[in-house]
Amino acid sequence: MCAQPTPVHSADSRLCSKAQLEPHHQVRQDLSPAAERLRHILGEDDSTPTPTIFTEMDTLQQEGGELEWKESARWVKFEEKVEEGGERWSKPHVSTLTLHSLFELRTCLQTGSILLDLEGYSLPQIVEEIVEQQITDGLIPPDLKEKIIFVLLRKHRHQTKKPIHRSLADMGKSSNTVSFAPFTDHAQSRSMNDISDTPSTDQLKNKFMKKIPRDAEASNVLIGEVDFLDKPFVSFVRLAQATTLGGLTEVPVPTRFLFILLGPHGKTKSYNEIGRAIATLMVDDLFSDVAYKARDREDLIAGVDEFLDEVIVLPPGEWDPKIRIEPPKKVPSAEMRHLGQVNGLAGGAAGGEDEEIGGGLWLDIKRKIPWYCSDIYDGFHIQSISAVLFIYLGCITNAITFGGLLGDATDNYQGVMESFLGTALAGSVFCLFGGQPLIILSSTGPILIFEKLLYEFSKNNDVDYMELRLWIGLHSCLQCFLLVFSDASYIIKYMTRFTEEGFSSLISFIFISDAIKKMHPMFFAFILTSPFIVHSANISHNRDTTLMMHHSTEPFNLTDLDWSQLSKKECVKYGGMLVGNSCKYVPDLALMSFILFFGTYSMTVSLKKFKFSRYFPTKLRKLISDFAIFMSIMSFVGLDMLMGLDTPKLIVPTEFKPTRSDRGWLVMPFGKNPWWWCVASFVPALLVTILIFMDQQISAVIVNRKENKLKRSVPCWRKEEQRLTGILVFVLTGLSVFLAPILQYIPMPVLYGVFLYMGVASLSGIQFWERIKLYLMPPKHQPDFSFLRHVPMRRVHLFTLVQIVCLAVLWILKSTFLAIIFPVMILGLMVVRKLLDLMFSQHDLAWLDDILPDKDKKKKEDEKKKKKDKKAPEPESDEEVRKCTICQVWICLS
Repeated sequence: MCAQPTPVHSADSRLCSKAQLEPHHQVRQDLSPAAERLRHILGEDDSTPTPTIFTEMDTLQQEGGELEWKESARWVKFEEKVEEGGERWSKPHVSTLTLHSLFELRTCLQTGSILLDLEGYSLPQIVEEIVEQQITDGLIPPDLKEKIIFVLLRKHRHQTKKPIHRSLADMGKSSNTVSFAPFTDHAQSRSMNDISDTPSTDQLKNKFMKKIPRDAEASNVLIGEVDFLDKPFVSFVRLAQATTLGGLTEVPVPTRFLFILLGPHGKTKSYNEIGRAIATLMVDDLFSDVAYKARDREDLIAGVDEFLDEVIVLPPGEWDPKIRIEPPKKVPSAEMRHLGQVNGLAGGAAGGEDEEIGGGLWLDIKRKIPWYCSDIYDGFHIQSISAVLFIYLGCITNAITFGGLLGDATDNYQGVMESFLGTALAGSVFCLFGGQPLIILSSTGPILIFEKLLYEFSKNNDVDYMELRLWIGLHSCLQCFLLVFSDASYIIKYMTRFTEEGFSSLISFIFISDAIKKMHPMFFAFILTSPFIVHSANISHNRDTTLMMHHSTEPFNLTDLDWSQLSKKECVKYGGMLVGNSCKYVPDLALMSFILFFGTYSMTVSLKKFKFSRYFPTKLRKLISDFAIFMSIMSFVGLDMLMGLDTPKLIVPTEFKPTRSDRGWLVMPFGKNPWWWCVASFVPALLVTILIFMDQQISAVIVNRKENKLKRSVPCWRKEEQRLTGILVFVLTGLSVFLAPILQYIPMPVLYGVFLYMGVASLSGIQFWERIKLYLMPPKHQPDFSFLRHVPMRRVHLFTLVQIVCLAVLWILKSTFLAIIFPVMILGLMVVRKLLDLMFSQHDLAWLDDILPDKDKKKKEDEKKKKKDKKAPEPESDEEVRKCTICQVWICLS
């Protein structure tokens, strides 16, 4: 059909290149011709991000003697096709292409017409230019011009719009093979000339638009058979500006690309496969960049060749091609492919400028000042209202939970009221001056644990807790300033997965343990009493000795009653007397507390998983999942109020005053502790600083990993990345102190249930936990983890065993008098990780953990890169973490 495909270059030159086996920072020297060409194309400086591509494929059909283009498939990232019968869309699935169709597509691009940056304002004008180009290139004779234009301007019928008139006989006549008889009577078919260039009502109301990013542009693929061509008519068009072409696309997305394939009849399946091939390439991250930046035909073909180099072929007979492959839960990042083409680099952090004293702080200021004003005025948008309400509910839920637990741990020296005010004060200042407005501050488990240990230390050593806590905050404030000014945040580069998992696992197990410990005493505090005893000896004498039973005429004697079987109400009714210690009967509060505790945990888990269910629209499922903790707390608070039992409640003042009545809002720095405590508090302050540093920096590293793609580039997202939303959230949080009369109805077991959930939930996703479970799994049942493909199982188990031993040592030390220095123990994990270099090869550590950076080599690489490119580098995770450090100073004080 598109002539014999020409051979493509061998994939061996790229797939088996030596450079791919070398460290990530090395430049690949032996790139294939296609890769070398793309390296220059994609390496051009262009600050404009590539939009998301929505691709629609329409096929030419004849319905009731009328020609029309019918939508048959669409792509955002994965393929959806119109099912047989045309009544519904398929589920999104991975496109499975034949290798032959890719070769034929390559040949089509070689032999067809390529129009790049065509100025187009309407479909008729664009079609006219396409056909004229084909005639100019000698690809079609001039006498076919009118026929091709007529076919290309037929009406488009999308899956959302069903035909009005269609008889049963017509339903059997649908075919992709079109006779050109209708050309003699233009009235038999409506053309695109009759349709407005503006989007129709059906397009604007299409719910599928919610799944398409706002910056998306369309790629339209038109495939059809006609009987007046003897060879294929192929054209690839890129418009200079994305243009809305009326009813061409099912959603009101402007069109940027057009691919047209018309051919002689008899090859329907082949044409459709070529159409699916180009549609799949257009939603491929790398090829779409090539399509936007291609300068000529050869650039596009190089993009196809690069795609072919990375295609994996499944042998026929080894799998069923009718099976649709579900989209993976985690799609491999295309960042490495882009980096490999642009500069041959696979990673590496940026510049040595930050390593000068104060350089990191100054670089942060320079990086954020240009955006500061927009960080404020971008918040004046309707979307900010929903964002404020959503984040506010999450913040107060967390403040209530940790405030209640903090009050429990410090004998109410700090409670819910202090939690609200501290969160509001620290959060507002952070949003004004913090480097990353997307981060929302709230209480965390490590700080809660330290506060508990500090209070126990103060209580056991007759030290005033609040005065000591004041001096610790002041010292920690000064220490955080020193960390910021000395760029000590660079130590985060040496905190690998080993350190992160040890820290996270310890906190998780402490959460779980403390939640259970808090519930354990309730089973002894609320002991059930034995049943009350009923005696008949003191029956009132002024009553008759016989009573009439309900609905009965037979009298009975009270002396014949079995008084031990009567209820409390029946005893009183018949004149009996309750005697004994059990008269003040209480319900089973221990059981009720357990129901509230485990019920809150179970409901939160279920609602969090609800977003992965198959019920209700995606937006509703996500909403339920996001508010899982809030909904669980409200549900079981309601159950507790309905039962009316005296379960232990959250202690909170009913008016604006400190939680504990014998303390004021202001804490005097001197008077209750000896003077030397103001100096000695430098030591526990250092522990707090280390803990804040570890907690915040590790969290920031995880959030800023490349796979999360936290980049500010897309205009439509700017409304959500600003400071005003955060400021409003924390102002509302501060005003929430007036909710105290309502908060006092929250049972403590409910908060313990949330505490248990946070401990269990934080274990999921930790590779350490997954490797522990491998001890109990036979090899054939083990998940297909990437590290299992490259590291022997015995080495995996040894690495896991080292982590288990470290965690056990940390747990034991936490349970002794050394518990107060547990932040230093966490820091000790970095020392253990360094020693692992003596036990494991760098290859094994690269898969099980992260390779520690070589500082000297890093400096040399930075110097080379600085000479090559004077432009400011893209922020990496080890740079971004410094943005939040300046606000740790304020966090310490509040």
